[in-house]
Amino acid sequence: MSGRLAWSLRLAAVGVAAAVAAALPFLTSDFLSFQLARMGIFLIAIMGLNILTGYTGQISIGHGAFMSIGGYTTAVLASQHGVADYWTVPLAGLLTGLVGLAFGVPALRLAGLYLALATFGVAVATPSIEKRWEGLTKGSTGISLLSFHSNHWLYGLTWALAAGLFVLAWLIVRSRLGRTFKALRDSEVAASAMGVNPAFYKTLAFGISAFYAGIAGALYTIQNAYVSPDTFPITLSLYLLIGAVIGGLGSMAGLLAGAAFVEFVPIHASGIVAAISPFDLNTKSAGVPSVLLGLVVVVLVLALPDGAAGLLRRVGSPLTRRLYSRPP
Repeated sequence: MSGRLAWSLRLAAVGVAAAVAAALPFLTSDFLSFQLARMGIFLIAIMGLNILTGYTGQISIGHGAFMSIGGYTTAVLASQHGVADYWTVPLAGLLTGLVGLAFGVPALRLAGLYLALATFGVAVATPSIEKRWEGLTKGSTGISLLSFHSNHWLYGLTWALAAGLFVLAWLIVRSRLGRTFKALRDSEVAASAMGVNPAFYKTLAFGISAFYAGIAGALYTIQNAYVSPDTFPITLSLYLLIGAVIGGLGSMAGLLAGAAFVEFVPIHASGIVAAISPFDLNTKSAGVPSVLLGLVVVVLVLALPDGAAGLLRRVGSPLTRRLYSRPP
């Protein structure tokens, strides 16, 4: 009976969250809808990164590069081949997923910090490649989309896709595939002894993660109606990894907090620190905003070592114990 009650509470929470999400565009300003839509885009990218890093233990600092592949796929198909921009989203995800699978094969020879450096190298090299591939990407000029959508429409599209992809990720991590990913993360030697093929599953994780990043990149391009090599900078890859850590690696519960961090904290970090600091800080001086953002990241990591998901577990554990406890 307690199990049914717990599931009822979860379904009620999901229903309330869905109702709030559906009502937000009618209760907020147009600009806030724009920000919330971009937050949903970051959520999709972080979900994919969490599957790769949180559940299989493969550190990636190059997901901005995968997002750019999805973004350019949408831009090329929409501007040069007349495909409706929203129909390019699944195509961008599939193409980027294939690129992720291709990258995952040579990445099998790397692990830990070496893999992180390799993916970071991809993020560094990708903008330069895009600038020189002018026949397809138009170089530094970039590609403009002729279609424009309202921010409320973009909000609805982004969060509908985010909800569907969240359910897909939830099913993956709770399936046999997800258990295999976690076994590889915890001990590749032990997983191999149990008959798991590490090469296959680690490459598959790269493909799934890149698929999510490609969809996020396509939505990001549709929202901006423009893409160029500077649209997906190196810092974006770093922010996505920080967002995954803040949300809680290896958990789906706190990813929303990670996406909110990526969208809002870099913009408002200086103002937040200046408001609570006893010192008179000039937040417009060169380098000060970056220093304050770094300070906020350090404080959050120290305060939430397990991310927002760990905080949710600590807060919800007393209620969970009551629901599942049986009377003597």
